[in-house]
Amino acid sequence: MTGTREAIASARRIVVKVGSSSLTEADGHLSEVAVQRLADVVSGFRAVGRQVILVTSGAIAAGLGPMRLPARPKDLATAQATASVGQGALIHAYTAAFRSHGVTVGQVLLTADDMVRRAHYGNAQRALNRLLDLGVLPIVNENDAVATDEIRFGDNDRLAALVATVAHADALVLLTDVDGLYTAAPGTPGAERIDEVHSLDEVADVDVSRRGSALGTGGMITKLEAASIATTSGIAVVLASTADAAPALAGDAVGTLFHATGKRDTTRLQWLAHAAKTRGSIVVDHGAANALRGRRASLLAAGVTEIRGSFEAGEPVDLLAPDGALVARGFAGFSAEEAQRMRGLSTDVLGMQFGEAYARELIHIDDLVVM
Repeated sequence: MTGTREAIASARRIVVKVGSSSLTEADGHLSEVAVQRLADVVSGFRAVGRQVILVTSGAIAAGLGPMRLPARPKDLATAQATASVGQGALIHAYTAAFRSHGVTVGQVLLTADDMVRRAHYGNAQRALNRLLDLGVLPIVNENDAVATDEIRFGDNDRLAALVATVAHADALVLLTDVDGLYTAAPGTPGAERIDEVHSLDEVADVDVSRRGSALGTGGMITKLEAASIATTSGIAVVLASTADAAPALAGDAVGTLFHATGKRDTTRLQWLAHAAKTRGSIVVDHGAANALRGRRASLLAAGVTEIRGSFEAGEPVDLLAPDGALVARGFAGFSAEEAQRMRGLSTDVLGMQFGEAYARELIHIDDLVVM
């Protein structure tokens, strides 16, 4: 491909994610030179009116040197302690680097739980939007000092994609230590960089099993997961080397461009599709499953065969086909106990047996997202 990638070049609000290996020396110490170079690039794009949210890894890696640890800790408690030490060093380096450009930064520490609880999700959205409105550069990282299995969340790739959906970003740029997605593992004879991906089905056979660097936790698998989340939410994605940060943000033909494949749903449905922790599931018959997949109808009690788990009205639930396949997610209109009594009954029968308040759909079509 030649020329400019318009979806990236014209993006007004962009999320940039940088991995641990791009910010640290081989011995685990934070590289202030690398931080300054990134700040130089990001500040240059902010200066021409683009809004940037920076999602950074590196807290644990930055703590290795000060803690005199030879490698990333394997046990949770030591990893949390190392992150606590490293996060201070990391944000201090960013603050100094961006201050040289007159840019104020704001630290936003999140865990995966903040992305799956609706109230927390809304709070994160408001915080990010207000920081941007005030001209502050949000710097987002996982709160590894208190995280549990989130420390293995995927080197922040998935978090970056979720932040992009929360903030209604126009584009997501994933910066790493490789210069794009290859047709085979980099270094393999004959492997070639893939310039563009229009659908992730195109790269389903590409070997992405190789893990990331010793300092990071991710790899190409987590980057493709992030690309899937973002592109299906209408957000273009570029995967590129940190050394190519400036041309990647400019929309030049570096790295791999993943074209947006979905439409921009409401934030509520984006949250439901990609971040919600469901409280239970509803199994539906074949007719209901086909109607849901075709986005033709709300879910009626008549099409429900089984209720699993415990949930209240308004909580997110999975909708499953008879074979157990995930068909959709939705916000339950009734509690699990009520839905259990209602399953299999027509709307008319529901009204006669339980009253007019029950003579309606279990989940309205506006509260559903097909998976």
